[in-house]
Amino acid sequence: MHRRALLSTSAALAAVAAPAIAQTSPAVRWRMPSSVPKTLDTVFGGAVAIAEHVRRLTDGRFTITPFAAGELMPPLAILDGVQGRSVECGHTAGFYYVGKEPALAFDTGIPFGMTPRQHSAWMLHGGGMDLMRGLYDRYDAVQIPCGNTGAQMGGWFRKEIKTAADFKGLRMRVPGLLGKVYAKLGATPQQLPAADVYPALEKGTLDAVEFVGPYDDEKLGISKVARYYYGPGVMELGASICFIANKKAWAELPEAYRAALEAACAQAGADMLAKYDANNVPALKRIIGAGARLSYWPKPVMDALHQATREVLEEEAKTNPTFANVYGKWRAFLDDQLLWHSVNDGAAEQYMLASRRKS
Repeated sequence: MHRRALLSTSAALAAVAAPAIAQTSPAVRWRMPSSVPKTLDTVFGGAVAIAEHVRRLTDGRFTITPFAAGELMPPLAILDGVQGRSVECGHTAGFYYVGKEPALAFDTGIPFGMTPRQHSAWMLHGGGMDLMRGLYDRYDAVQIPCGNTGAQMGGWFRKEIKTAADFKGLRMRVPGLLGKVYAKLGATPQQLPAADVYPALEKGTLDAVEFVGPYDDEKLGISKVARYYYGPGVMELGASICFIANKKAWAELPEAYRAALEAACAQAGADMLAKYDANNVPALKRIIGAGARLSYWPKPVMDALHQATREVLEEEAKTNPTFANVYGKWRAFLDDQLLWHSVNDGAAEQYMLASRRKS
């Protein structure tokens, strides 16, 4: 009798507990369009990794389906889709939306700006996250950093760049505030998604393209239609990718699911940067071996780009109080980071490079 009573009580408790568990861990299905194609497997792989980490962390109760650029919506319309809740979330980069709010460029990266480490420090411990989330809140979105490409190359050009005057008249694929900088030097900036870059260069409707780095540039075949490859990547010392969720959809998630998403974005982000650092070197060797000409910006060219960048930032700050607020805080943090880098990491790296040249 006692055993039967115990079994009966256990069954009753299980019946009561089951609905409670289901209620606290509901089945949630989200769609996540990306701004990048599957071809760029490192960046798009970050979206896939987020979905997989979330699935595992929630025992399959929270599933996110990633869609490559153009599959669900135009690649540069992700923020609109999230704001209107035609999708629950997206995988994109803030600088694609500078037409809405120029200060969103700071979410991704600014010419002559922060390295991935410096950007991460600013976002997580320098007030950057609060500033960026305040901007995205205006578009009913919640932002989470989820990756970084590292320093991007200066770009591919059909002709040599010997002086700043050589930019004049060039039709360049270049995103965000970078376009305004090159426009200062006479270029005509165009914002094209990745899939359109090769055809535009091949047809001659583009003269140059700033994209990512050797690994991605090789996949797009850019070296087949543009010969000159420039570094260092002073125009993008890092480019941060972001996950954005509709504000109401985010609020409706159980706290454990939100924590899973943040953990998934952190893990995917760390892996993305590591993959780029590992894969760019062999890709660069293959590109050079196939005939591309690797060159460095002449210092007068970098000086001109730097001056044009200052002018663009200062002009925007004078007319846009939001931009001015973010820019002032970002610049103060960067100044301190550059000081620290000159004292420690930068000085050590310069010594190691010089030592290797002598040995």
